[in-house]
Amino acid sequence: MSLRLSGGRKLDSPAGQVARPTPARLRLAVMNILAGRLAGSAWLDLFCGSGVMACEALQRGAAQVVAVDQDRRMVATARRNLEAVAQGLAPGLERLVVQREVLAWLASGSMPPHSSGFDLIYADPPYAAGLYGAVAAAVAGGGWLKPEGLMLWECSSLAIPLVPVGWELKDQRRYGSSTLLQLRLGTA
Repeated sequence: MSLRLSGGRKLDSPAGQVARPTPARLRLAVMNILAGRLAGSAWLDLFCGSGVMACEALQRGAAQVVAVDQDRRMVATARRNLEAVAQGLAPGLERLVVQREVLAWLASGSMPPHSSGFDLIYADPPYAAGLYGAVAAAVAGGGWLKPEGLMLWECSSLAIPLVPVGWELKDQRRYGSSTLLQLRLGTA
């Protein structure tokens, strides 16, 4: 099975029902929404799966991309995909793929070298796992998001999670069976 980035580049995707890749329509919408923020940004992709969102961010100018997933097959696929996309781009772009359970990794405080947090955090946990609030708490508690940064949640349009205490909903858009929420840490 293969995926295509918005620019047409083919990516790998693990066979079977292990992955639920972000639909192309939603990927393109996210990249268009974030177009002015991507150049030189630090992008964190939580529950990265095949790494397609991290690849889109890298292709569109992110300077640092970190992708995290606990499944070894996903991590191997994400690593291959990020390396393929990085070929031909400017040298020195930071790419890191971490195989670890996301909440445990966030709790560990394992911020990548040279990092002072992320400008953009994309979280796409298994829709029914109920992890959105825990991810928000771990991100806020660990200083993972820069002060003007955004956390984006991809979720089911039929089960939109509540905005956690301490966060503000900046935008919410539906794309068929998936919805995208843009969250910012509250200032109060």
